[in-house]
Amino acid sequence: MADPYLAGFGNKADVLAASEEFWNPHKTRFWQDVDVPLVIGRREGYVLTDLDGHELIDVHLNGGTYNLGHRNPDLIAALTEGLKYFDIGNHHFPSPSRTALAMKLLQLSGKPFERVAYATSGSEAIDLAIKSARYATKRRRIISISKAYHGHTGLAVATGDERFSKLFLADRPEEFVQVPFNDRDAMYAALTAEPAAAVIMETIPATYGFPLPAPGYLAEIRRMCDETGTLYIADEVQTGLMRSGALWAISRQDVRPDLLVTSKGLGGGIYPFGALLMTKQASGWLEEDGFAHMSTFSGSEVGCHVASAVLDLTTSAETVANVHAIIAQFAAGLAEIRKRQSDWFVGIRQEGLIIGLEFAAAEGAKPVMRELYKRGVWAIFSTLDPRVLQFKPGLLLQSGQVDDILQRLDDAIAASSPF
Repeated sequence: MADPYLAGFGNKADVLAASEEFWNPHKTRFWQDVDVPLVIGRREGYVLTDLDGHELIDVHLNGGTYNLGHRNPDLIAALTEGLKYFDIGNHHFPSPSRTALAMKLLQLSGKPFERVAYATSGSEAIDLAIKSARYATKRRRIISISKAYHGHTGLAVATGDERFSKLFLADRPEEFVQVPFNDRDAMYAALTAEPAAAVIMETIPATYGFPLPAPGYLAEIRRMCDETGTLYIADEVQTGLMRSGALWAISRQDVRPDLLVTSKGLGGGIYPFGALLMTKQASGWLEEDGFAHMSTFSGSEVGCHVASAVLDLTTSAETVANVHAIIAQFAAGLAEIRKRQSDWFVGIRQEGLIIGLEFAAAEGAKPVMRELYKRGVWAIFSTLDPRVLQFKPGLLLQSGQVDDILQRLDDAIAASSPF
């Protein structure tokens, strides 16, 4: 029987050659150049296996897509069960599974959210959040954070770093403004210079290396938005779904946004799925013209089965208890490693299982990434601040696995240190 992971190719070298020619030449070459020649074959739980047999513990999780592990059996069961009866459905008509999932999201998230809209990705949900805010306020201007990342679609890419927008001539037109993270004065100046529809923020900016919001910062943004009649969009695509120790990271700051975006992990790595939670004001367009935004595959009835199972597993008492236990275990272990490696390993940014590891060189996370890869751990440098290694452990890791990861990390940091 042919190897299903090779999809008809003879070997890994053939895959790489064809990938460079027919898929994405730059990305294919990039990973070879940084000594991460990964082509994923078998994947189970938190372990990836390269086509050449090299095993890796995944603490990248593709931005939180695999919070619950790769090919989680409960989620595969939900997808399989759903496929016995449903397909994607028809986005024009009411659907029991779509409505039930909306009710579950609202029940878990609480006030002030009253309605849910669906998307197939975080980027698409961000676009819809911006459109919803513009409808609600009758304003166009959007304020985001410098070095932000909210995706690559039309409106989403304009809110982010120019690396992703300039290439496609979408680099911050007049109605998109950026201010530095944690700079309250700059945000207030932007909000009062002229009316804005929304402030959009990742609760903890992921691609920027997880800098943590200063105490009271997000609450002050909420106050400024209220003062100026601006809506607050919380992007929880990478920080939500229990990664912080709470369902939404922003709730740990006791801040209630007007719109909240979730995706990636909501589909469990099994089905592409996103959702937008909205206040009544933010969802006003749904009353006036429910056909104003349409997306054929969003709110798929089969996807709703998977997303519902994701929420059940993520919010179960067992998962929550495990998350809190391994948060403490990682915090203690990382602190011990830093004591031994303080000249090189200079900072820990941690909010739950949202972790950035800071190193004493402009691109210090890259050699650490390479040494981890050799030792069987996959973590990625932060694209917009490569001093910082993104370190995103899974929710269902067990204590022994955590110890194993910490030991490999300790070894990789020592091996990469220039001191």
